[in-house]
Amino acid sequence: MAAEVAREVIDDFASFGIRAFTTTRTAGTYGMNGPEPVSEVMARWYALVDEIHPVAPRFATARQVHGARVVVHAAQWEGWLRIAEADGHAAPARGTAAAVSVADCVPIFIAHPSGATALLHSGWRGTAARILDQGVTALAHRGFVASELRVHLGPAICGTCYEVSPDVYRVLTGREVAVPTTVDLRALLAAAARDLGIRHVSTSPWCTRCHNDRFFSHRAGDTGRQIAVLAAEV
Repeated sequence: MAAEVAREVIDDFASFGIRAFTTTRTAGTYGMNGPEPVSEVMARWYALVDEIHPVAPRFATARQVHGARVVVHAAQWEGWLRIAEADGHAAPARGTAAAVSVADCVPIFIAHPSGATALLHSGWRGTAARILDQGVTALAHRGFVASELRVHLGPAICGTCYEVSPDVYRVLTGREVAVPTTVDLRALLAAAARDLGIRHVSTSPWCTRCHNDRFFSHRAGDTGRQIAVLAAEV
């Protein structure tokens, strides 16, 4: 049965005045590559921007390329900014919101009590390229040390469902296998976060493949995409 809620709200950062959530299948797709008319998809995006603008006047997205580039956003602009190619956003100042699209890859939410944030899109390539390190470093260079950050790993494909080739498994784990093997990206990312000195790491219980009635899943054959949103209110 399809999910009845349009958003999976993340409460980890609420005490910081930071809004975080992932949309669900009920909200509809935010991806442009499916059969749904682009006008309908864009209407969802515009509605989201209009909703968030009063509390976060800057809204950043990017064309995601499964890389490790994290764009750092200053506070001297307003509106909806779309970057040509990036898989992460960092915002040292309040008033900035960001979104990444996902459908099995891991949305990584990072926040500091001051309102500094980072939002990352991490599939196996981004995980191997250490995009998490890039996001944490972007904040650390601006005075937000890792031990003061909180990280949440959002809905993504779980370690039981995500099977990869021996080559990919070796890149991710450093271990050799002879046949396709399952790997848990969120477990790898959680361990990496702790290695960076982050003390508070949480993981969503939702798997996009196991709970395909609730979320879009690329591995399940969906063309739809949900989005992860992180907004530090002014």
